[in-house]
Formats: sequence, structure tokens, C-alpha cells
Amino acid sequence: MTIHPNLIALQGRRRHGRSTSEALLSINQPNAPFVGTIEKSPKISLIGTLAMLVEAPGDFDLVQQGRIWALADAVSAWPNVQEAVIGVTNVMLVFEQPPADIGMLSASIVELWHRVPGRKADGKLIEIPVVYGGEIGFDLPAVAKRAGLSERDVIRIHSEGEYTVCAVASSPGFGYLHGLDPRITTPRKSVPSLNMRAGSVTIGGMQTGVAVLTSPNGWNAIGWASIAMFDPKSEQPSLMLPGDRVKFRIDRIEL
Repeated sequence: MTIHPNLIALQGRRRHGRSTSEALLSINQPNAPFVGTIEKSPKISLIGTLAMLVEAPGDFDLVQQGRIWALADAVSAWPNVQEAVIGVTNVMLVFEQPPADIGMLSASIVELWHRVPGRKADGKLIEIPVVYGGEIGFDLPAVAKRAGLSERDVIRIHSEGEYTVCAVASSPGFGYLHGLDPRITTPRKSVPSLNMRAGSVTIGGMQTGVAVLTSPNGWNAIGWASIAMFDPKSEQPSLMLPGDRVKFRIDRIEL
């Protein structure tokens, strides 16, 4: 997934006679001091009058995601920025008031993108014990069949990986985890499960995660974890934060 959930980009809106795209083109100078090898500019779209979506250029990788984290850290301190909501390869800026000059703001964001060093995935390590298979991990057989592997091989491969929390989105505390072994990547289901239980350990495409709520869900459930992903009474409600690392540990296997 490369677009932050539930965001609809409203492009082409004009402010002070200049479109956002015109503002972006005006600052792309050949001699700009780029960071690393990323030389393309991010895509910037307006969401109403109080929000803006900044999307990383190119294909997804952790270098791009690290640049998104760093951009969010820096822009959060800017005047009029109420919040910087990190997504997978994007960040949504929420403003206190409608920006006075969209073109100038867009140009400042693009310039920052080319200058700020990316942030590394150097957060805390979270270990999550998992009951693999069984009644709650009901999609494990289908994942194994698609991969041409045994169910135990899928469990072994999934539990041997170390995953990076790219973003916490979709529902409170749900972390989009990067690092899934390509051998067990599994597309999301065309017909979602109507009542997937909170704590379900899931695979959705090239990502894995832990369901926070009991609700309809199109990801593939391969197990269950009892650890709470979100506690509204805690000083830090979300167990996972962008840049954290996750290890899944086999607690029990039910086949």
C-alpha cells in the first residue's frame, strides 16, 4: 500500500494565480544540493483548505520512507502546522488555518525534501508472541497453498523476519510493517472477512501487521497475538511508532 488510507487528493487548486505544480517547477534548479541519489521532487496535493498530502517520488523502499519520517519531524515544528500524519511513502500535513500562500509553502517543502537527511529505523525493538494457525489464523492454509509451501514453512519464514514500522494508520495503533519475505507475500482478499478478531496477525500484499479492532478485514489471518496494540489510557497509546522494529516469536502452533 502506498497511499495513506482514506485520503482523497484534490489536485490543481490555485492560490494567488499559481498552481501547486507551477510552484514546484519553479524551484527545481539543476545545481540544487540533493541528498543521496534521490533527485525527483515529491508530489504535493491539497486536501480541502486545511490539509496537504506530500507523496515520495518513485517506488517504495525504506530510503524513501526514512525521508518521509525526517520531513514529518522537521515540518511538525513549522508555524501553522497542527500535525504531520505519517503514511506509507507519504505524510499529510494538517494546518491550524488555511495557508496564506500555497505556492511558497509547496516550494519550501520541496526544498526541504532535497536537503534533509533521511531518518533511520532506529526505534525500539518490539517482540510479539504469536499463536500461529488455529481458528483465528484461518487463512494460513490459503497462504501456504499460494506460496507452494507447508504451513510450518510459512510460520518459520514469518517468524524469522525482522520488520520495520513504516506508519501507524488505518486504525489507532495499527502498524504497517515492511520486511515480509517475498516467498509468503499474499494479495489482500477480494472479499474481506466480516469479523476478523482484534490481535489477528495478518499478511496483506508485501506487508504484515496485527489487527487492532475486531472488524471486517481483507488481510490474510495467519495467527493471533494477545498483546495490546493500542491503550488509550497509556501515556504512549500506540505500542508501535514509525521507525520501530518488530519480531514475531512463535508462542504456539495449531495446525
